[in-house]
Amino acid sequence: MRPSNPEPAQDRRPAVAIVGATGAVGVEIAGCLERRGFPLSRLRLLASARSAGKRVAFRGEQIEVDALTEKSFAGIDIALFSAGGAISRQYAPAAVRAGAVVVDNSSAFRMDAGVPLVIPEINAEAIARHRGIIANPNCVAIVAMTPLWPLHRANPIRRIVLASYQAASGGGAAMMQELRDATAAYLDGRPFQPQVLRHDYAFNLFSHNTKVDPATGYNEEETKVVAETRKIFGESGLRISPTCIRVPVLRAHAAALTVECEHPIGPEEVRAIMERAPGVRVVDDPVANYFPMPKDASGQDDILVGRIRQDIGDPSGRTVALFVCGDQLLKGAALNAVQIAERLPIVQAAAASAREAANA
Repeated sequence: MRPSNPEPAQDRRPAVAIVGATGAVGVEIAGCLERRGFPLSRLRLLASARSAGKRVAFRGEQIEVDALTEKSFAGIDIALFSAGGAISRQYAPAAVRAGAVVVDNSSAFRMDAGVPLVIPEINAEAIARHRGIIANPNCVAIVAMTPLWPLHRANPIRRIVLASYQAASGGGAAMMQELRDATAAYLDGRPFQPQVLRHDYAFNLFSHNTKVDPATGYNEEETKVVAETRKIFGESGLRISPTCIRVPVLRAHAAALTVECEHPIGPEEVRAIMERAPGVRVVDDPVANYFPMPKDASGQDDILVGRIRQDIGDPSGRTVALFVCGDQLLKGAALNAVQIAERLPIVQAAAASAREAANA
C-alpha cells in the first residue's frame, strides 16, 4: 500500500522526487536524505516502467516506485536525477517547467554555461545562479578536487597530474554485479563472457571504458575531469593531465595526484591544510604503511587523503604528491547532490523552521 504522506496545510517543507530511484546512486540518494534528516514533506520515487511497483524503505515506510513520465513532477519542488544523460535531457526540462529545481547527476548539462556545476565545499555560491538546473560533477572530479581546493586557495595550483583508479560503482549496479559474477567465475575456474564491459573484470584493470578521442589520445572520462575541474575552480587555463583506469573494486574511487603549486610548499603545510579541509579526513601513517584504501572509504562521507610527500622529481620544491580515496556512490554522486539540495533556499527555510519549532 502506498503511503499517502499526509501533511498539515502549513507545512512548508519541499516535496522531493528521485529519478532513477532503483539504481545504485538513486538508492544512495534516498539513504542520504534519511540519514541527514532532510526536511521534506513527501518523497516521490521515479524509475523506468520495468521498475514501477517496486517498494523502497524510507523513514519506516515502504514507498512505491512510479513510472517516470513528463507529468511526474506536478507538485514537486526538488528533483534529484540519477538515471543517465538521455533521461536527464528528456525529463529535466519537464521538471523545471513544473516548478521543480533539478539537481542532475549526469553529464548532460555540466558544461552548459548557464548551469552551475557545484561541489558545495568549493563553489556553493554558484547555486544561487541556477535557472532551474544544477549539475553534479563527475565522480573523479569530486573525489580529487574537494581536497585540492583548499590547497589551491592557500598556494595556487598550476598543474595537476592525476591517475584515477575507478571502482565498478562508477558504472552503476550492472557493472558492480558483473564484477561479482566475473570474480566468482574466475575463482571457480569457469569461463565468463563479459556483458557490461569489453574486457574481463576479475583480477584485471584497464583504461576507462569510454571512447578515446583519436586527436588527443584522451578518453571521455579524462576529458570530463579536465573540463569540469576548470569550470568548478574558475580556472580556464589550469593544466591537468589525467589517466583514468577501471579497477576491480566494488565501490570507492582512488586517485594519485601530483600537484605543482605557484610557490614552494612542503608536506607539513599540505597536511595542515588537509586537516582543516571540510569533507576531508587525513589517513597518513607512514610508519604503519597505512594510507587511504577503498575498503575504508566505502560507506564514508569524507574523502580520505594520505601519502602526502614532496615530489622528489621537482627540485624547486613547488610540487607535492598525495593519494585520495572517496566513495563514488556517496560524495562522488548521491551525497554531493543532497548537499547541493540542502543549500537551496526552500530547504534552508524549512530547516530553520524545524529548528525554531524544536527550540520553542
